[in-house]
Amino acid sequence: MERRSIKYLIILFTAVSVSMLYSCKETGKEEAKEEKTSEKASSPEQEEGWISLFDGKTLHGWKQYGQKEITKMWGTEDGMIVCNGEGGGEADGRQRGSLSTTEQFDNCELIVDWKISPEGNSGILYHIVEKPEYKHAYDTGPEYQLLDDVNFPSPVKDVQKTAAAYDMYPAKADKKLNPAGEWNTAKIVYDHGHVEHWLNGEKVLEYDVGSADWKARYEKSKWVNYPGWNKYKKGSIGLQDHGSKVWFKNIRIKKL
Repeated sequence: MERRSIKYLIILFTAVSVSMLYSCKETGKEEAKEEKTSEKASSPEQEEGWISLFDGKTLHGWKQYGQKEITKMWGTEDGMIVCNGEGGGEADGRQRGSLSTTEQFDNCELIVDWKISPEGNSGILYHIVEKPEYKHAYDTGPEYQLLDDVNFPSPVKDVQKTAAAYDMYPAKADKKLNPAGEWNTAKIVYDHGHVEHWLNGEKVLEYDVGSADWKARYEKSKWVNYPGWNKYKKGSIGLQDHGSKVWFKNIRIKKL
């Protein structure tokens, strides 16, 4: 073979190789771009209408019940909302009070990741209405109870344990609860009076407000002495200050 032909083949081979390499790079870029776009498009929160209630850094969109400003009892750290647990809880009447959203919601699905300190007590509330006649968030808002079920220092009834509809309905006995100091996920569904509580991906109770069973339980509960309790069907979401250190993150809601 002539030297000129060999030189031509080398040049041709090099050109083809470079072209193929460039094509592969561009294809890889396009695939990565498409994958990224696909991931963004397939986000459950974007597709299903979820709204984040916490920006991960500030308490914008929140206020402290009964206070003009948010006190040092509440703060943020490392992408979490934190109640520092100092004091006797919102009922002691000092600079305390549950944290509540400035926006109000009616029918909704709410999901919150949370963890609690040993022997801790807290809760997630909804349909909170702040008026002068109501001293505390729980005066109006039904509560998804948060508790260190195992180590809480005082005897508690089943309707006072984690995931219960406080003092109304207990969570199922075989619920999957991670211990104090570990993360759990709570979900509350309120849909025109039908209520569901979920814990770590499992439904642990459900009931219908106003049903015969609900009325019977209500008459035996502490809530008969709270005229505003469960009266309102639209209100704020609340994170309870009960004198325990508790952490919250990934707080999101979907309107139904």
